[in-house]
Amino acid sequence: MASENVTEVLTTLTVAQYDVCYNFFSLVIAAMGTATTFFFFQYPMVAKPFRTALVISGLVTAIACYHYIRIFGSFTEAYTTRYDGGTLVIDGPHIEFNDAYRYVDWLLTVPLLLTELILVMNLGPDETRTRCLTLGGLSAIMVILGYPGEISSDNKTRWIFWVLAMIPFIVIVVILFVGLKGAVDRQPEAAKDLVSSARFLTVISWCTYPIVFILPMCGVSGGSAFAGVQVGYSIADLIAKPGLGLIVWMIASRKSELALESSDA
Repeated sequence: MASENVTEVLTTLTVAQYDVCYNFFSLVIAAMGTATTFFFFQYPMVAKPFRTALVISGLVTAIACYHYIRIFGSFTEAYTTRYDGGTLVIDGPHIEFNDAYRYVDWLLTVPLLLTELILVMNLGPDETRTRCLTLGGLSAIMVILGYPGEISSDNKTRWIFWVLAMIPFIVIVVILFVGLKGAVDRQPEAAKDLVSSARFLTVISWCTYPIVFILPMCGVSGGSAFAGVQVGYSIADLIAKPGLGLIVWMIASRKSELALESSDA
């Protein structure tokens, strides 16, 4: 028996659904742009060993800002507004909404998010290289495996690729909480809680993505599914990118202060 379609490629929206997507896209663009400016201005304010992590934080939000501008542009091309007898009406979709921008963004930024976390921990050169390559590679595989399911309207296909993408996701979580436990324990007391919080924030925000992914497979359909997915991913991106970046900046600042105090002693 053929699987039930979980979403249509082209979905009509109500005014409320259009407004919530429009406003969330605008919010994310502003947040990513502001965060990028902040991180780059903070670059000279931290010690040299932590500057690369801060630069990567800025690159992550800059890349995300660009792609959300493209997502916003695709959305406003697909859906337009007009008044019909004094009532606001949403027309469209005129063209297909391009969700590929989001996955291109993740393919670039997700490995960088893990890299900035590893770099700010200030591990040894060999361990840093190994962890960055391992986590970065696993996260790229996770994103690549998720995309075929995202664009499919077949329930079975979506579940298959969801399960496949969850395999590298689980491995990443295990590395963050088990493989890096010793490294976290070796962090300075003044920064240990922040490093631990960064790990938790990363995992919590990442758990949002697979939950949002399955919304169309759990009875949510049409414009509700479209709006739920776009808003859910936007919230997760806000937490994972500017949110994690701010914690990375706090860790870098705290460790820079400790280094300055040590040199003055």
